[in-house]
Amino acid sequence: MDWRDEGILISTRRHGETSAIIEVFTAGHGRHAGVVRGGAGRRMAPILQPGAEISVEWSARLDEHIGAYRVDPIRAHGAALMEDRAALAALGAVTGLIAAALPERASHPALFAGSRDLVAALGRAPDWPARYALWELSLLAELGFGLDLSRCAATGAAGDLAYVSPKSGAAVSRAGAGPWADRLLPLPAFLCDGVIHDTAPADVAAALRLTGFFLEARLAPTLARATLPAARGRAVDAILRRAG
Repeated sequence: MDWRDEGILISTRRHGETSAIIEVFTAGHGRHAGVVRGGAGRRMAPILQPGAEISVEWSARLDEHIGAYRVDPIRAHGAALMEDRAALAALGAVTGLIAAALPERASHPALFAGSRDLVAALGRAPDWPARYALWELSLLAELGFGLDLSRCAATGAAGDLAYVSPKSGAAVSRAGAGPWADRLLPLPAFLCDGVIHDTAPADVAAALRLTGFFLEARLAPTLARATLPAARGRAVDAILRRAG
């Protein structure tokens, strides 16, 4: 059994004296683990950093075996983010959520493409915090917990959507919310239309509160430890401090 693919390094841990076991979120094979011979050595250790884009060749006698990886670097990201604590924390949240939430060896091509774009934008694109919030929204959708932000659950209108019901995950317009607005979650416009140019920090904060609510309510109970990775909370705190 063997295949070639590209992916984002999610995690690495030492295996024996000289090797490492890595998990890679690949384009065609999903979250997939393998052993890297010499992965703990001086030559490979700088390459095997979470968030790095790598080309991999996986081989094993049987498909159910953990198998071995041959790794070639494509693009490193972690070192470039060392001076941006918020972006580095967001990278940790992305890799942590993928490692905790995605089933092994299940392909998620749309989420992979979005994750790769986000990782490349962290610390570089001015709007990366808004992109991160949109990525969390896409993660919920990919795992079957998506929100319905297409039209108002109360009136059916597609415009002026300003809230989300914490029970149904459906959007609600200002007119539809009426006196129950204070029981609903604010919905920043960019989560609906994807237009993130000049997104206000307050809207990013509201978006992270919204996605965080549904990550906690819908995703966390399905995880092995029934809780979100701590890296997600650290990332949100760092993003909010960055915004001042």
